[in-house]
Amino acid sequence: MSEAVKVIDTGTSELLCEIRERVAVITLNRPEARNSLSDHLTPALRTMIRTCGENPDVGALLITGAGTAFCSGGDVKGMGAHRKQAVLEMSFDERVADLQERQRLLTGALVAVRKPTIAALPGPAAGAGLAIAMACDIRIAAQSAFVSTGYLRVGLSGDYGIAWLLTRLVGTARARELMFTAEKVEASRAEAIGLFNRVVPDDRLQDEAFALARGLAQGPTLALRYMKDNLDEALAFDFATARDHEAERLIRTTMTADHREAVQAFIEKRKPNFTGN
Repeated sequence: MSEAVKVIDTGTSELLCEIRERVAVITLNRPEARNSLSDHLTPALRTMIRTCGENPDVGALLITGAGTAFCSGGDVKGMGAHRKQAVLEMSFDERVADLQERQRLLTGALVAVRKPTIAALPGPAAGAGLAIAMACDIRIAAQSAFVSTGYLRVGLSGDYGIAWLLTRLVGTARARELMFTAEKVEASRAEAIGLFNRVVPDDRLQDEAFALARGLAQGPTLALRYMKDNLDEALAFDFATARDHEAERLIRTTMTADHREAVQAFIEKRKPNFTGN
């Protein structure tokens, strides 16, 4: 029997969050605007990433979008005449610092979460929406989904770490092509070039994404955390340093109750019951 669903108050109807079977399901809920970021949705998303990342009852985060889109990025209508007066009155340095802080608390915080994170894309992800998806560990997409960097079309250079994330996922040549052209990349090609981990039928997306998230959420917490540390360091450190850190973390996991439970379950030919200890 599945556990009860715990609904989390995000402070706005534009973002939904529930915890089910140790999975925090975070849903961008502006389907009429293709789940574009807004002054209500974005702060709530930053808060949910932090609180779910710190919540010991959460073993994995699953981020998705309501309706037929994941996230179309920034609200283009708000970039012109509708821009807030307070923003217009900021100095250049103040605007840079403001964006840097907002980025740190969104994609920066998402990358920093030490639990598995999954993006489930029911449809398009563009601009900052694509950056959010790429900041997750794994991306599962519906067959009808597609992505676009998008910035070229609005005369902007990119934000939320999109160039860094894209380069590490698809390589520098592909990243430059996708940034410079802002072309629409269909799901099958996105999977082929490494942007998507899996592509599934549209009507199976949420079930398959949740099943993966649930399986990870029920895994050995410390081992998964250390796996993320090892994988992050693989991009930053030389082989010898990364290898030495990996050895230290493995020895730490041998001292956990979860490791002992996994060994016993293997011997008894049963599924392990991890407790996070």
